[in-house]
Amino acid sequence: MKLSKIFLGIAILALVLFLILIIKTYTYPFKKIVESQEKDKTSGTISIMDESLQRLAGGIRIPTISTTDYEETNFKPFDEFKQYLRDSYPRVYNSLETTTINNYGLVFHWKGKNSTKKPILFLSHYDVVPVTGYDLDTIKNSPIIFQPKDTPIAPIQENKNSWDYSPFSGAVVDGRIYGRGTLDMKGMLFSILEAADQLLKEGFEPEQDLWFAFGHDEEVSGKQGAVNIAQFFKSKNIEFEAVYDEGGFIIAPHSILESIGKPMALVGVGEKGFLTLNIEVEGIGGHSSMPPEKSSLVYAAEIIELLNSTQMDAEIIEPINNFLKNVGGEMGFTSRMAIANQWLLQPVLIKSLSKTPASNALVRTTTAITMAKGSDAPNVLSTTAEITVNFRILPGNTVKQVMDHVENLCKGYKVNIKTISSREPSKISSSQTDGFKKIESAVNKIYPGAIISPYITIGGTDAYKYQIVSNNIYRFMPIMVNQFEQRTIHNENEHISIDNYSKMIAYFKELMQ
Repeated sequence: MKLSKIFLGIAILALVLFLILIIKTYTYPFKKIVESQEKDKTSGTISIMDESLQRLAGGIRIPTISTTDYEETNFKPFDEFKQYLRDSYPRVYNSLETTTINNYGLVFHWKGKNSTKKPILFLSHYDVVPVTGYDLDTIKNSPIIFQPKDTPIAPIQENKNSWDYSPFSGAVVDGRIYGRGTLDMKGMLFSILEAADQLLKEGFEPEQDLWFAFGHDEEVSGKQGAVNIAQFFKSKNIEFEAVYDEGGFIIAPHSILESIGKPMALVGVGEKGFLTLNIEVEGIGGHSSMPPEKSSLVYAAEIIELLNSTQMDAEIIEPINNFLKNVGGEMGFTSRMAIANQWLLQPVLIKSLSKTPASNALVRTTTAITMAKGSDAPNVLSTTAEITVNFRILPGNTVKQVMDHVENLCKGYKVNIKTISSREPSKISSSQTDGFKKIESAVNKIYPGAIISPYITIGGTDAYKYQIVSNNIYRFMPIMVNQFEQRTIHNENEHISIDNYSKMIAYFKELMQ
């Protein structure tokens, strides 16, 4: 009898728990997506002038390649690019105040009607990463290809490991613009200038001051460009209401999460930090004919396995919790239940998110073993082996915490740990500000029905440097891309569709207004 009462009590508790989970799932405030009432006004295909395409294509043809050794950078293309912008946008240069910072940082000031309002800052950069396997002299002599802008977009071979068109050709073909920098980041830079040029032509005067700042070394840290531009603003005591830079995208339906059938506009309200370490591991060296039980390279392999298998703890920080709340309404019941009942099911939710690289990067400081080195000869045992490991640090974690984590894993081994580079994670900007609401408004008009959500940017951007002049920094490029298109950044066949480029111009016009 006593045993049956215990079982009955357990059954009642289980039923109560189940009812609580169900009730919380159905009452959880998942975001409801309401399509904009202005859908017919700006959505769908947006017209673009041939001149706009030609200006971007011409900018792509100038190989403004930044290199890790700043002193070794060829700045002739950068000088050419600066002059090209001046020649291409005379209305912008004649109407806005322009300043050059550290020779190549470009700053534009568009005075507004109300000087009491805090200004807005739009960022981009015009340096690009190198292209392997291409001779610049050959690239310069590549033919100019320009198809009519209404050419239907053609299928693309997604697994191709080569360029369909020369990487600095700026070819406009098959409904796309091809070339290094089309996505990262000349496309956004030209969109900002195109939007400003069109608004100036229409006689528009902004309510508050607008600033544009274009760096020239973002791909190699931004220390000569963005850092000096931010200091320029700081020296003038300019504090911005909002700063807009690259970061998130509009993710095409089903691209990342199969269950999400709507576009997701992911706005980076913060970005991860990083720490790159060189770990030198000591062992016994000598001839390979008489190897010790474990050489330095074997010890290094053990440390690699420890680093890879013992990751930093996962957690769901507030921006990602907001992201789950915003997208969860489009997910299956089991996923919604886990999101709505994190008080009980958070370990299950984290385990699920940890299964794929894209979502795993949102919930933990990631560990990537990028390089390893032993001996320089096949028959020699080196007394030391080296490991290079890169961590992308989740906001809430610190560089010191990651260092402590590595030192703890290396206990018992003879190691020398050196920091190659490091940076703390950024601050988190609020998604309840006017600056974020302006993004929502612009996206709703151009991509009605899209899920708009705060997010954490995985990679680094110039935006980090501007924390000294604003608390509200948003990382977002308003183009819709699938996973393949994202992978063309820094890769072969980088391109932007004409439709994406035209909508990006429309987005910046909305934002500036």
